[in-house]
Amino acid sequence: MLARAALAFAALALSISVARAQPSGEITVMAYAGIFQDKYTEAVIKPFMAKFPQVKVNYHTAGNSAQMLGTLRAQRSSPQIDVAILDVSVSNVGNKEGVFAKLDAAKVPSLKELHPMAIVPDGFGPAVTFDHWVLVYDAEKVKPAPTGLADLWDPRFKGQIGLSAMPNIQGIAATVLASKIAGEDHKTTIDGAMKRLKDLAPSVQTFDPQPDGYTLILGNTLTVASGWNARAQLYHDESKQRLGVVFPKEGSVFQINTINLVAGSKNAEAATAFIEYALGREAQKRFTETMFYAPTNAKAEIAPAAASRTAAAPANMARMIALDWDWVTTIRDGWNNRWRREVIAGR
Repeated sequence: MLARAALAFAALALSISVARAQPSGEITVMAYAGIFQDKYTEAVIKPFMAKFPQVKVNYHTAGNSAQMLGTLRAQRSSPQIDVAILDVSVSNVGNKEGVFAKLDAAKVPSLKELHPMAIVPDGFGPAVTFDHWVLVYDAEKVKPAPTGLADLWDPRFKGQIGLSAMPNIQGIAATVLASKIAGEDHKTTIDGAMKRLKDLAPSVQTFDPQPDGYTLILGNTLTVASGWNARAQLYHDESKQRLGVVFPKEGSVFQINTINLVAGSKNAEAATAFIEYALGREAQKRFTETMFYAPTNAKAEIAPAAASRTAAAPANMARMIALDWDWVTTIRDGWNNRWRREVIAGR
């Protein structure tokens, strides 16, 4: 009798201990609006809440990454956001300003499974998604299809091109690829890239596609444009393959979104648990197969059909051009000024 009572007491104590170890409460995740919000909610947030029913996750949008950082700066004295997903070139600024907190590696074991390019220095929030620069085109009108950025100088595209210019980070990617075409090292000089892009400028209909190049192509305004792979793949499917997607022959550049713990979060335990889940194999696999962002968790087992449409495919990964986004913050203004003076003004 006493033995049974002791076992029952031990079981009760264990269940209480486990319950206490589970995160609870409410957190707010800030990330992109539109299709990203829809897909991320279905692929990551809802499964997280199913696994941790004591945690409620609210989704907050605040425009682009720069606007997100502005929101977090305004809340420094009393943060209303717990986790932020935004571009690495902006999150690096937040790290230096103390907007984000360093992660406790013991509470985020998935950090050990991440691709080396996903790791952010000094223990701050790592990459949660990889996207990459692509060309998109009207597959019904453009034959043969373009194979890379260098093809845009072909007279057949004159006046039909949408090329997102700086300060949009697509402009940074275009600069790096143009430097490769010019046979120069973009870290040393972009003179050749600027000359090439200046020569292309008269053929460009817009350097600021609104709302985006994908929509303008499907709306018969453009025939070719720059874009990001994940959204391009979705539009490719939704348009029944009318929107073609090209991994440039010159290679491509990653656009990296990091996932960050906001300094002063009112529920850091639940926020950290969410970050761990988002970086884990299960969530990474589900989101990649849902929206074609390449996984940052190197051990996530992605279905081959989905992996082949991302930079995760070995052949694509081998052609990616390494770009130090922390370094980019030091030259961004200079490159932006040159785009305005030498490229956009040349139309």
